[in-house]
Amino acid sequence: MPEGPEIRRAADRLAKILVGRPLERVTFAFTHLKHYEPELTAAQVLDVRTRGKAMLIHFGCGKVIYAHNQLYGRWYLCKKGRPPQTRRQLRLALETATDSALLYSASDITVLADHGLAEHPFLARAGPDLLTDDPSAKDIADRLSAPTFRRRQLAMLLLDQSFVAGLGNYLRSEVLFAAGLHPELKGVDLSRPEALKLARAIRRLTQRSYQTGGITNDLKTAARLKARGLPRRAYRHYVFSRAGEPCFACGECIVRENHAGRRLYRCPHCQPASARSRNAP
Repeated sequence: MPEGPEIRRAADRLAKILVGRPLERVTFAFTHLKHYEPELTAAQVLDVRTRGKAMLIHFGCGKVIYAHNQLYGRWYLCKKGRPPQTRRQLRLALETATDSALLYSASDITVLADHGLAEHPFLARAGPDLLTDDPSAKDIADRLSAPTFRRRQLAMLLLDQSFVAGLGNYLRSEVLFAAGLHPELKGVDLSRPEALKLARAIRRLTQRSYQTGGITNDLKTAARLKARGLPRRAYRHYVFSRAGEPCFACGECIVRENHAGRRLYRCPHCQPASARSRNAP
């Protein structure tokens, strides 16, 4: 599933070809949305925003297209009349005189009134967006110690979009490694400096992934490995999808584990199990 940085980059690309340009056609694959097509086609796209992994396309008529890619959705941008060669099913098309923004395979698409966004089930519970709202490290650390979150294991909490919106599975592994924390620790187990270190890692790696197109590894390390001719998968991440390979920091073998039903990668040396109580008040 694409995570916050990927959705934000897709939103940036959509904005470049849609904002302020007359639309020639808006098409939905879903019958219950087709009555919106004339109204949206006649309106201008004012902005393309994100909320975690959801994209919000704002129109001048006061309507917003909400689209969540979930596991399989994918946006394609192409010249009008030159659709991609794919077996995916087209769910949404927005076309200008020269360009097309096409969403395939996604099923979570709806049209909302701008003033009613806060009532949408996902948007109503989503925490601060890491790229749109840009919460400070202090804000994130404060949320970590809140009663709602303080007793949740970090491995589960970092996937909860009500904590912060935009983190997903690869960022979860990368953030925990950068913070030097074991995935089974809870917010209540962390000292204030540890909580701030985790919060800074959440901000830094999300922003780095957005700026670099998915690289979370130390950029100097990534550049050195790339210069040696290694493929992108070998230098993109600190630990994610690198089971059995040496840690860039200490040389210990990265291990793969399952947490919250999802694969997670960590370094046993850099992220040891904590001896501290997990039942602290």
